[in-house]
Amino acid sequence: MTGSRVGDDFQRQTMYERGRLPDHYLDWDARPDVFKTISTRVRTALSAPTTSDGAGCWEILARRRSVRRFRDEAVPETALSQLLWAAQGITQTSHGHGLRTAPSAGALYPIETYVVIHAVDDIESGIYHYSVPDHSLDQLRCGDFRAEVARAALDQSMAAHANFVFVWTAIFERSKWKYGQRAYRYVYLDAGHLAQNVALGAVALGLGSCQVGALYDLEVNWLLEIDGIQESAIYMTAVGRPADR
Repeated sequence: MTGSRVGDDFQRQTMYERGRLPDHYLDWDARPDVFKTISTRVRTALSAPTTSDGAGCWEILARRRSVRRFRDEAVPETALSQLLWAAQGITQTSHGHGLRTAPSAGALYPIETYVVIHAVDDIESGIYHYSVPDHSLDQLRCGDFRAEVARAALDQSMAAHANFVFVWTAIFERSKWKYGQRAYRYVYLDAGHLAQNVALGAVALGLGSCQVGALYDLEVNWLLEIDGIQESAIYMTAVGRPADR
């Protein structure tokens, strides 16, 4: 879109002005489901995550760096389980709502987590969706998708050499139901919260990660078999064993 000012228009049209906030009625009967359910014949239960006695917070923050070179060595299933929990694990139930490890505007949780698995012990290579309520993985496609995910990540080879790649999508209506057009701002903030949790969790596990905002949207959506309208890919993170420097 050469010459387009869509970013400028987005920022301007979603501003809040004192005394001119948009009127909005919450239709509770039309509220979108909080969780996405996948029909699959292959569901992988994950190890219970560790929630205490981990590495120190300040040390982890100091050690976090983007890692783009990974070793060709599988990681244990427990590491993937731990990072999925770090991204979106339920930590408390309040008034029937599952509160998670990362904050979300209005506790609406518009972000869905997918993972393209290359080399994880005891889990078949393929593309999976993370089921938040029961901490499990639902298989969408089986096989080696290293080349496809690297191409979709703007031809960045690190996505092929990582042990797995998180792909975050947004189901926009979950936030728009309450916040209207302002929701688009919150959706991207929410994705950032998840990615940072994963980045810090990776350091705690002795792994490396690199966040990927540059992606070919249509190609990522094709991999996940989503429509790109009601639900669309917005962010990725490659995770693996760091290569020797």
